[in-house]
Amino acid sequence: MSTTLQGRTGTAPRTSAPAWAVLALVCLGQFMVVLDISIVNVALPSIQSELHFSASGLQWILNAYTLTFAGFLLLGGRAGDLFGRRRMFLAGLAMFTVASFVGGLAQSQGTLIAARALQGLGAAVLAPATLTILTTTFTEGTARARALGVWSAVAAAGASAGVLLGGILTELISWRWILFVNVPVGVLTLLAARSFLPESRTESEHRHLDVLGALTVTGVLVAIVYAIVRTQTYAWTSARTLVSLAAGVALLGAFVWLQTKHSRAPLMPLRIFRSRALDGANAYLMLLFAAMFGTWYFETLFMQHVLGYTPLDAGLAFLPQTILIAVGSQVAARLVTRLGPRRLLLAGTVFAIAGVAWLTRITPDSTFAADLLGPFLLIGIGMGLSVTPATVAATSGVAPEDAGLASGLLNTSRFIGASVGLAVLATVAAARTSAATGSAAARLTQGYARALDVAVVLLAAGGAVAALVVPATRRRALVPAPGTPVERDEADVVAIFDEDAAPELQSA
Repeated sequence: MSTTLQGRTGTAPRTSAPAWAVLALVCLGQFMVVLDISIVNVALPSIQSELHFSASGLQWILNAYTLTFAGFLLLGGRAGDLFGRRRMFLAGLAMFTVASFVGGLAQSQGTLIAARALQGLGAAVLAPATLTILTTTFTEGTARARALGVWSAVAAAGASAGVLLGGILTELISWRWILFVNVPVGVLTLLAARSFLPESRTESEHRHLDVLGALTVTGVLVAIVYAIVRTQTYAWTSARTLVSLAAGVALLGAFVWLQTKHSRAPLMPLRIFRSRALDGANAYLMLLFAAMFGTWYFETLFMQHVLGYTPLDAGLAFLPQTILIAVGSQVAARLVTRLGPRRLLLAGTVFAIAGVAWLTRITPDSTFAADLLGPFLLIGIGMGLSVTPATVAATSGVAPEDAGLASGLLNTSRFIGASVGLAVLATVAAARTSAATGSAAARLTQGYARALDVAVVLLAAGGAVAALVVPATRRRALVPAPGTPVERDEADVVAIFDEDAAPELQSA
């Protein structure tokens, strides 16, 4: 890996910077984004007590963030392509930091949920920039695989580490510090990014953003998730549920029409779905995070509501899982160019299924050593082995002008899965808890276990996608445009994981 890096597409970079500085900054930005999805989990009982949230309303603290995040990610990725990745990194981080400060001061449910939504919007601008800066800066092959390994480890571990940090801050200081902690980190990262991050963007004849498309796809997500959540009160066949679902379907149709017929610069050009590797990787990540985000949510609630753990105890219980996610991601980064993504995805899925299936056996008398540690270790290994190869498959061979789109789509898939998955699993858990008999702890445990059963099914579906859709590795030479001088050596040979790649990439 070279000691300095520069932007590779569009305009020349503003500065040259050490490789470690660029990688560290984009990873820190991504860590903050993912951390704030899960850092509130352990604090939910404390927030519920202070701000008087209902059981069904509590999940909107999470979904306000994930829905705006998922809905505006593609717009954020496109904005980075057009106006500069460094500029969008700074803008998104500033918005995220301000929203965190407002959320920490919240005295009402509405203020907290609005602040979380604004955090999600800032994250939607920030997150695509982190991955796009990485993929347009590091060359394909070993250098990119290692950089993606670090990025994926940070992204995967951030979700689990959020529970640990949230527990520490909630118990030792206040739940408000799960939001305030972003302020000093955000300010310092902003200052460093201004000095070290290179600027790059795609040259284009226009600077049009498909805002209507972004609003439409966000409406799709809100309508569908709202319908699922409301089934805790109204039946699936009730008018309230059906109207919300119908609105979601209608908005989805409108979004497709906008992308194919109306928009001058579509938010999601359908050409990007010609890549089998990208399609499979995004479908896999959607199912993976639908299962795992809900699993982390119920792990936290089970430890505190049933086993009586303090927020700090619950956070510390996640530490083995966090460490193994980071370790597994690094192992996967070193193996993916040799084994290809499919084998690693299947291996990771098997470990994750085994861990979550083990968790379905929880009882009110469960102990950490006998009933939680083993599943947590298996889940950590499974997540670690899965996220890096999915990320590599989804970004390999993507044209530079579509780098921001691919990055946004990758994160969108993860958090659409997280939002919808949490809504489904929470609804299943609530229905089972209401129908169960016995003590409060026993009824809650039955509800959590039933939700985990559904998570196992989602993971199995993800495994099927990995086996049937994600292509096996096919080592081919990355051939530049005709007429471009090139020195051919091992660094030029990369694994392109798309069987539908252009003919010029077919030669070895």
